[in-house]
Amino acid sequence: MPGVPDSELRPTTARPLRVAVIGAGPAGIYAAEALAGQDDVPVAVDLIDRLPTPFGLVRHGIAPDHLKMRALRETLHRTLDDERVRFVGNVEIGSDLTLEELRRHVDAVVYTYGAAGDRRLGIEGEELPGSLAATDVVAWYCGHPDADRPLVEAAVARARDVVVIGVGNVALDVARVLSRSPGELATTDMPQHVLDALAAAPVGRVTVLGRRGPAQATFTTQELRELDTLTDATVLVDPADLELDPAAEEAMGRLVARNLAVLRGWTGHVGSPGRVSLRLRFHARPVRLLGRDRVTGVEVERTTVDADGRATGTGEFEVLPADLVVRSVGYRGHPLPGLPVDERSGTVPNEGGRVLRAGTVSPGEYVAGWIKRGPTGVVGTNKHDARETVAGLLADAAAGRLQPGGDVDDLVDSLVARGAEPVLLADWRAIDAAEVALGATRGRPRTTLHERAALLAAVRTAVTGSARPR
Repeated sequence: MPGVPDSELRPTTARPLRVAVIGAGPAGIYAAEALAGQDDVPVAVDLIDRLPTPFGLVRHGIAPDHLKMRALRETLHRTLDDERVRFVGNVEIGSDLTLEELRRHVDAVVYTYGAAGDRRLGIEGEELPGSLAATDVVAWYCGHPDADRPLVEAAVARARDVVVIGVGNVALDVARVLSRSPGELATTDMPQHVLDALAAAPVGRVTVLGRRGPAQATFTTQELRELDTLTDATVLVDPADLELDPAAEEAMGRLVARNLAVLRGWTGHVGSPGRVSLRLRFHARPVRLLGRDRVTGVEVERTTVDADGRATGTGEFEVLPADLVVRSVGYRGHPLPGLPVDERSGTVPNEGGRVLRAGTVSPGEYVAGWIKRGPTGVVGTNKHDARETVAGLLADAAAGRLQPGGDVDDLVDSLVARGAEPVLLADWRAIDAAEVALGATRGRPRTTLHERAALLAAVRTAVTGSARPR
């Protein structure tokens, strides 16, 4: 393990080092991989998730029309197949199991449950019906069990004019999915009710708003280019939004230069009847959402960007019509019961992955992924991040800084005894098979089961044997 001398990596007891990883998304799976991928210290890893399914944002965050990116779960599955790793799904910390109870079963805990909360705009009208967070929309079209179907589908059903606030990759995902034709979405693994709702939606105009200029946008060039591949949508850009002063033009990096080249290539596009107009607008700061019973428009102020990259209002206002407003201005982490989270950063206070409580390292507690560093980077960023955390954990184990769990009872047996219904790897395989079978009924590779009851029903109807295999 990088940064830890081999001489220090000796197990302190005859039994394996028992580690619980909370969150079975990429960060959690990479942490489990780092633990199981070394041979100096025997380990037994329980990869715990509150959902019955693994993969986190790869399943419930990456847009379903990004087929190649979603295929990453096949790579992540290799870790689940490792005999030293046990997937334990459908277990929620705080209700099925407290952190105090969990600590009695294990020597260390790694929190990798991500940052699923959304950041708010803090403007008038944000609470109106038809105003949604990107997290709501993404959860819905990805088939997350906690998605609020009535809320999202009521808004989508009357969404002729859509305004997406934010210029990151998630904002472009939402704009792209809402602009796609039914035929383009037919090969995805979206739940059927999502496909039906999107096919019936009257979307005619989608506007993506950035409060600053294109040089400050955080989307990638690949995501940006994809907008111009839609069969029934035309990307529109005002050349005035792309003007930069000579100093800014000279100082911009390669990513900004590539993005500007793509955007400038679209300034000659013209909308046409029968096609969705997908407009990218910059220097447009939303100041309030309009409407009485539901959203009807967004008032925006024209801005300029100063030398420090801050947006400054010009006093020029206009109103954009909007039946649906989706804010995509960032994610933030929430605390687990018994775990501190910094209110400002939305992360667990930590030092190199070691959890801090009241400014002091808490023995045996670690973090990795977004809940450690904030919602930054790509999926692969979590791999290095998890390795750093695991290196610290193994160093602490070698130095005798961990307090061994005193309860030798098996965690899963304990959960079952108290009435919980943990989903193990064989159970997940039953869910996987049920989704593939459901997809085949409509000529699709897979159809996501979105309701927790349906996911657990697939487990119950499968023959998994009496021993509940790993």
